[in-house]
Amino acid sequence: MKTRIAVAALSARMLAESAAQAGHDVVSLDLFGDRDTRAASAEWLPIGAPASLNIDPTLTLQALHRVAQQGSALGWVAGSGFEALPDLLEQGAQVLPLIGTPAAAVRRVRDPAAFFGFLDVARVAHPQMAASPPADPSGWLLKSALGTGGWHIRPASAAASHSTAPADHYFQRQVAGTPMSATFIANGRDATVLGFNELIVRSVAGRPFVYCGAIGPVPLPARAAAEATRAVRRLAAEFDLRGACSLDFMLDGDEVLLLEVNPRPSASMACYAQRLPQGVLAAHVCACLEGGLPPAEPYGLGDPQRHAVHGHHIVFAPHRLVLDAAAATRLAQQAHAHDLPFAAATFDIGEPLCTVSATAPDADQVRTQLDRRCEALMNSLEILR
Repeated sequence: MKTRIAVAALSARMLAESAAQAGHDVVSLDLFGDRDTRAASAEWLPIGAPASLNIDPTLTLQALHRVAQQGSALGWVAGSGFEALPDLLEQGAQVLPLIGTPAAAVRRVRDPAAFFGFLDVARVAHPQMAASPPADPSGWLLKSALGTGGWHIRPASAAASHSTAPADHYFQRQVAGTPMSATFIANGRDATVLGFNELIVRSVAGRPFVYCGAIGPVPLPARAAAEATRAVRRLAAEFDLRGACSLDFMLDGDEVLLLEVNPRPSASMACYAQRLPQGVLAAHVCACLEGGLPPAEPYGLGDPQRHAVHGHHIVFAPHRLVLDAAAATRLAQQAHAHDLPFAAATFDIGEPLCTVSATAPDADQVRTQLDRRCEALMNSLEILR
């Protein structure tokens, strides 16, 4: 008999597919309820309006109560969007066991003073951070400690009139380099890095630093890989990180500058679906409930001679559109398209429409395939205005 588990996120598709890969009976909670999420799930429950891109606490608790009342559920896994809602994590854990980083730990690791304060004590490099606006805002960014997906990041000049950062915000010096992440599994004491990823960050609907996808695993210089891995292991122990998480950083040559921890399964987990015997969510559950960690890979992760490279790219609506039945069918016929919406779905400019994926021997080929598939998909939808 399959073990029942709930997965919840802004978009729960990757969690649902990973849970199904592990053999679970899945109840998915998210905003979209797309074709792929429902196909991987025994049941889908809404926890917010798609256009809001925000999780509704009341709907979430109602959904968790429903799962709990059905009985025999192992617990629930919180994904994207919940890093901004530690109070909801706490409340949800009282309804159904939370399988992941505890709410108190999420609250602390997302506190800029606690996070960057620890990095300073541990002598781990990071971009300069400030609670007050710099005298000269050029070259600085304003970030929300509770944000996700990069939508919240904007030039500091946008808040130059403030004497302090707005609530739950901080200023950070913009640095050169490539945006990267480390995908890892933690047990509160230690962690195993599954691999490193190149993040795709672009301007969307006037927001200059939106997360659009990831490519991984990719190799890092040995010094950078060792430094990032040491940082992951220290952060896991210091902040009681549990299960699948990710660490965002900038890579400039072989220098690593830490940005933030996502204390929950991130979108980059899709790059590692075939790297663990039962998938990433199985490793997440094992680490959280049993303390087990997968074996570590050597530094250099992403050796093209040993592993294929995977990538995904979110496609955002370029203008307001309504997906008619013919367009929905065309999308469903594309083998590399995911998060497929149903016919009659409406999208405003900048809203996530679907995702495309690619697999190849190296990151350059993956990047080329993703660009071509995004362009082809957008061309197929151009008539929808």
